[in-house]
Amino acid sequence: MLLYRTASGIFIENAGTWHAVPETNWDALLEIAGLAAYLSQIAASSPAVAAPVTESILAPIVSQEVWAAGVTYFRSRTARMEESKDAGGGSFYDRVYAAERPEIFFKATPQRVAHPGQAMHLRSDSKWMVPEPELTLCINSRGEIIGYTVGNDLSCRDIEGENPLYLPQAKCFKLCAALGPAILIQTEAPAPTTRIHLQIDRAGVVAFEGETTLSQLKRTPQELAGFLYRDNTFPTGTFLMTGTGIVPGDEFTLQSGDVVNITIDGIGTLMNPMA
Repeated sequence: MLLYRTASGIFIENAGTWHAVPETNWDALLEIAGLAAYLSQIAASSPAVAAPVTESILAPIVSQEVWAAGVTYFRSRTARMEESKDAGGGSFYDRVYAAERPEIFFKATPQRVAHPGQAMHLRSDSKWMVPEPELTLCINSRGEIIGYTVGNDLSCRDIEGENPLYLPQAKCFKLCAALGPAILIQTEAPAPTTRIHLQIDRAGVVAFEGETTLSQLKRTPQELAGFLYRDNTFPTGTFLMTGTGIVPGDEFTLQSGDVVNITIDGIGTLMNPMA
């Protein structure tokens, strides 16, 4: 079951049929105990409605923070080591990939999150930027994973590679993250065979394309959520990006006008132009 936040209200899509969720506060909705059962009841008892127009779909976030985990795929480990080798930081990424404690960092406030279809921001002081397609956990205030969405952890590889201490500047800036288009409401993790696909279009031509599966994710969603919530509180819940297994080659950087499409099986496609 997919949960959408739109300009005209909140909707669920269940097996191709759409239903309107009774008027409610988004933050309060995500905190309902047994959310999946509550939404299933709405789908079973309310009339079907027309699907909202694509342009009205908003990011599924109101007051939640966005955090992210890094170096959770071997491909990400390799890329981080390559980009930081001249700064002497390569071994950091090798060690954290194998360590018990994952890398977890703050990514964005709601105002820094782009809606589906909204342009994300390319930093003026970076010459090497890439999208990072990531399965993103939706977690309530009690630390329970209530669903999954698509995330784009837009990153500056040159800034982070210059010095690992520059990570906040490489990761957190205006419109540096995107979420959507929907939250897949379920407590169990998506199957390991779930595909994540990235396509970057430039002037109507595919400039880069890549794919991975969740079987390549080294850490479980529950493990990552547990570390994030360790000695931490999130009154309205949070979103946690789980890392990327798709990194374009070192010769590639995003350009203004590029269109990034990230598709995760069972959730949908998150599309954002770059500007």
